[in-house]
Amino acid sequence: MGLDRVARVRDQLALQPVCPVITVGGTNGKGSVCAYLEAVLTAGGYRVGCYSSPHLLRYNERVHVAGQETTDAALCEALAAVEQARGEIPLTYFEQGTLAAMWLFQRAGLDVLVLEVGLGGRLDAVNVWDADCAVVTSVDLDHQQFLGDTREAIGFEKAGIYRAKTPAICGDTTPPASLLAHAEAVGARLMRLGVEIRVELGSMGDVGWTCRINDAAEQRVYPALPALAMPGHHQYANAACVVAALSTLHTRLPISMNALRSGLASARQPGRFQVIGRQPLQVLDVAHNPHAARALAANLADLPPGGRVIAVCAMLADKDVAGIAAILKPYIQYWHVAGLDMPRGLDAAGLASILRDAGCTCEPHASVPKAWRAACLQAGPADTILVFGSFHTVAAVMEAKHS
Repeated sequence: MGLDRVARVRDQLALQPVCPVITVGGTNGKGSVCAYLEAVLTAGGYRVGCYSSPHLLRYNERVHVAGQETTDAALCEALAAVEQARGEIPLTYFEQGTLAAMWLFQRAGLDVLVLEVGLGGRLDAVNVWDADCAVVTSVDLDHQQFLGDTREAIGFEKAGIYRAKTPAICGDTTPPASLLAHAEAVGARLMRLGVEIRVELGSMGDVGWTCRINDAAEQRVYPALPALAMPGHHQYANAACVVAALSTLHTRLPISMNALRSGLASARQPGRFQVIGRQPLQVLDVAHNPHAARALAANLADLPPGGRVIAVCAMLADKDVAGIAAILKPYIQYWHVAGLDMPRGLDAAGLASILRDAGCTCEPHASVPKAWRAACLQAGPADTILVFGSFHTVAAVMEAKHS
């Protein structure tokens, strides 16, 4: 693992953006923050390049140019340019895709780039470009085989996207000491949620919320912000990171309050407690680690009383299935589980065994679509069918529902 190979191909292709770059990392919340940034900046009249991962149904979802998914033809042209430039330099799937996205962005004459970290931060391919503002949304346990098995180790990797004398946003209210130490060591302008960034929710009956930013000696107040389209209390933290990031770039990328409010109110990200049907309520959520499971549990706790929650779940073998089960067991009455047919996939029998050891009532199925159909047959109008566990699980149900 390292950035040398990506940097060499970057230089071969002369990929050096002249517009501002916002890099977004973190354990959870990266995709939501990118969606908010893209929506707000687009509402402000800017042409935005947004690179995110992973995708659900089409690779094109990863690369947005001025609000539109990139076409197959454009992606093929970009990947061919990367292939020619790399020569004998080996690149991973993600590294090739990142370079191709930047190749497209550079040719599109964009005003600002939003780049989502794929894994970690310090050694991630997007980190070959210096960010004008870097956001770390949260730090928790995931991808331990690559990033380390403690929050301190993972925090150091996430903080690797911070740069000297550059705004560094942290949306974790209890960040690891390693993240704070690295930000100080490199001389980043660190701004923390709960310290320099504060969220004030309206009291009962009040509409809107306020974000207060203390950046060095300057204080900015963003009042009467709208309700967010993406559900969950944790989305206020994500949105506050966006307000803070744009606040630090206000001289280069001025945003009106109308554009800020419009973008925050309209931004959506598929698979984030996404409702796709009612009676029974049908919800898709890509939660796949304990941190995301806690946010999912909070959303389930807010459901109207009376019905059961019936889960459709499939997961990768390297995830903390037992930890996730412990968090969600009080909210889910029945589990329909399936395996994921891929190298890292956990088979249905293995998933069912872990869930039963945790005291969960579950039934294994041969595939995610079959688990989905069984849940649909079981659920009554007042129940909720929850699909979660992986991007692959959500994608399989999306395809099954529209087939």
